Parts: sequence; structure tokens; C-alpha cells
Amino acid sequence: QVQLVESGGGLVQPGGSLRLSCAASGFTFRDYAIGWFRQAPGKEREGVSCISKSGSTFYADSVKGRFAISRDNAKNTMYLQMNSLKPEDTAVYYCATAPVSTCTRQYDYWGQGTQVTVSA
Repeated sequence: QVQLVESGGGLVQPGGSLRLSCAASGFTFRDYAIGWFRQAPGKEREGVSCISKSGSTFYADSVKGRFAISRDNAKNTMYLQMNSLKPEDTAVYYCATAPVSTCTRQYDYWGQGTQVTVSA
């Protein structure tokens, strides 16, 4: 059974940093693309970043230059390093995966989410 568990969220001041983790189990982690999404109150869910099986990375324009996605296949874990955080980054962050090797728009498996709040 595929499981994704996010951690690392919290309250941070504008300009601060957080690192989110997504621990995966129940599938061959190294073979799948995996990504981060977020949903702010009253807004639609949006894609933040994705990393493919080969390590290719993709970012939403709103986070380019500030966020960095990575994966550790030995630990079955994906990370999102978030720097220079802004209040508009406040959202619940989810990791998601699908049985494909490249980043996609459709994801089949989702974590429960972790709250990130950027506020003074």
C-alpha cells in the first residue's frame, strides 16, 4: 500500500526557511516521479515542484529561485527546502506520486499534508 507522510511544516517569519520531508513506502520509490503541491485557504490546489526518476526538477514560477526539491532514494524520502518565505507561501503542503517516471499533471497517491504558515 502506497503511503506518503509529510513533515516539517510550522510557523516561520517572512524571509525564513523551512525544510519539508515526504517519507514514502509501499512502492519502488526510486522509479517514480514525485512532487509537492499546496493549497491555501479559499484557493485551488497548485503544483509547487516535481522531481523525476532521473532527477530532473520543475518549479512553479512563484517559487523558482527560492525553493529546492531533492530526493534521497536510499531513504525513500523527498525534500523541499524553502527559503526566503513569503506570507503568500502559507498553505497546506502535500506530496504526491504516480506510477510514472516523469513529472505529470495527474497524481494517484497523496499524503495527508503539512501546514506551513508564514507570518510575523
